[in-house]
Amino acid sequence: MKNAFSLLELIFAIVILGIVASFAVPKYLDTKDSALVSTLKRDISTSVSSIQSYYLLNQKIDKISDAINVNETNWTLSDTKITDKNECLSLEVKTSDEGNKSLELALDDTKTANICVKLKDSGLENTTYELY
Repeated sequence: MKNAFSLLELIFAIVILGIVASFAVPKYLDTKDSALVSTLKRDISTSVSSIQSYYLLNQKIDKISDAINVNETNWTLSDTKITDKNECLSLEVKTSDEGNKSLELALDDTKTANICVKLKDSGLENTTYELY
C-alpha cells in the first residue's frame, strides 16, 4: 500500500501550479490597476462637483479641504491642491489676474508608471472648470 506521493507526481503538481500562476498573477495585477484608475476618475468627478457646489454656496474657497474629504490612501491634500500618490494627476484651485477662480485638472504626461499610462489611456485629459 502506498503512503506518499512519488517525486514525479510532486513535480507534475508544481509545474501545473506554476502554469496556472503565470496566467493568474498578471491578470490580477492588471485588474488592480484598472480598479485604481476607476477610483481616481470617480474621485475627480466627485471632487469637481463638490468644489463647484461649495463655491456656489459660499462664493469663496480658502482651503480645498473645506469643500471635499478625500481618501488619504490615494490622494495627497494641500491647501489648494489634491494630487494622487503617483503624482500623475492633480486638481488645483487657481485664481486668475482678474480674481476669478477656476479648477485645473492636470495630467502629467511625463510619468511612466503603469497607473499614469492607464489614466492617459482612459480618456482623462487636462481640463479647466470655471467656478461661478
